[in-house]
Amino acid sequence: MEHKEIRMVALDLDGTTLNSRGEISARTAKAFLNAMEKGVHIVISTGRTYQSLPGQLFSIKGLEYVITSNGAHITRLKDGELIYENNLAPEAVLTVVEKIRGAGMSVETFVGGRAYIDKAEFDQVAAHGSDYRDAKYILTTRNPVVGICDFMIENREKIENISLNFPDLTDKGRWYKALSALPGITVTSSFIHNLEIGGADTNKGRALEILMEQLSVQHCELMACGDSLNDQRMLQLAGIGVAVDNASEEIKAIADYVTANNNDDGVAKAIEKFVL
Repeated sequence: MEHKEIRMVALDLDGTTLNSRGEISARTAKAFLNAMEKGVHIVISTGRTYQSLPGQLFSIKGLEYVITSNGAHITRLKDGELIYENNLAPEAVLTVVEKIRGAGMSVETFVGGRAYIDKAEFDQVAAHGSDYRDAKYILTTRNPVVGICDFMIENREKIENISLNFPDLTDKGRWYKALSALPGITVTSSFIHNLEIGGADTNKGRALEILMEQLSVQHCELMACGDSLNDQRMLQLAGIGVAVDNASEEIKAIADYVTANNNDDGVAKAIEKFVL
């Protein structure tokens, strides 16, 4: 592969930059600092909301921007300023709610950088845990509301993302097909059991294009690293698209390079190889 001078590195968090304990390893943090000393922009690009970002991220000096909710928001970290927003259209929210209301699935929504879940589901997880999701993560990052579908209708002007979770992957496949037929939305996935619904052109790649334009970074100067379907657009955008070894096969197939897995400092190794 032709070596390119990399001036921006875009990184997914879960399953990519974070290890299975939800941490950024010492080697990865050091790679960040060394890259930033060279003037490289390290950009976190995640499906998480701003509120759900790991606290460790804010202790790494020099990080400038974070893309959250699969590209719905870009936030400047030094002052928490929202510099870009691309939410679902209100009519798209109404269409989705009409489709999913009463279907019995797990529903979450992201509004104003915070993640919300129906109180009945939150209480169920608090009492009994979850056999297919991280219960601690749900209880520490989700805000319970009574009537999640009504909450989405009330907040339809400012919804970043709607997340649906399926213990049965057959149901996930069926709903992916049904939702993909709806107008004005994009449907993607950030882990094996979920579908995520964003605006008509909301994705990590589009948000990165906005940021790259502001910072005068060319496509050939971008390296992006991810593991799941919601990382596809940013890997395709990048001069060097990197998949971690634990990535889905479809992400590996479009990557220019496959690095080590997220528990073996895959992101650090990719930064050391292509940036440092």
